[in-house]
Amino acid sequence: MKLVILDRDGTINSLADEEAFISSVEEWVPVPGALQAIASLNHAGWRVVLATNQSGLGRGLFDVTTLNAIHALMHKQLAALGGRLDAIFYCPHTAADACNCRKPAPGLMEQICERYRVDPRTVPVIGSCAAHLQAGAAIGAQLHLVDSGQGAAIDPALSLPAGTHRHADLAAAVAYLLASAAALPAGAG
Repeated sequence: MKLVILDRDGTINSLADEEAFISSVEEWVPVPGALQAIASLNHAGWRVVLATNQSGLGRGLFDVTTLNAIHALMHKQLAALGGRLDAIFYCPHTAADACNCRKPAPGLMEQICERYRVDPRTVPVIGSCAAHLQAGAAIGAQLHLVDSGQGAAIDPALSLPAGTHRHADLAAAVAYLLASAAALPAGAG
């Protein structure tokens, strides 16, 4: 099975410069090309799963109904392009909760790999923030930073785990994955 784990904020949806997350349906604006990239993965036989910190829940900034409405809009827009997310895993905790599911802790990604019975070393993890990449590094995943969201501000010399691939956005990361998979000998992927 081919599985990829994506971050949401800054990877799939756009953020204003001062924002780290969105808290309403009205703020949901896809990064140009992101939804098409997910659909391309689906059409190539990949399962796409979201792993996202949603501390706004724990801080009372929005509720689960609002989070579900944001995700419903995302699903609707993806479906219009022939794409889908296979699952959404989210952590509702704040940093003060010291849970194992809030990235950079690896809990969400471990849960995903366990549910889909995949070797984490075969899983590309794509995100726009250091915490997402750190969680991926903790499980031994293949790391891909996108420069949308907070990614552009990350200094590779100081903040990126070894072996991280860097891309302009999700569309570029997906193009890289699809080209890499096409280059593998039959049966190797």
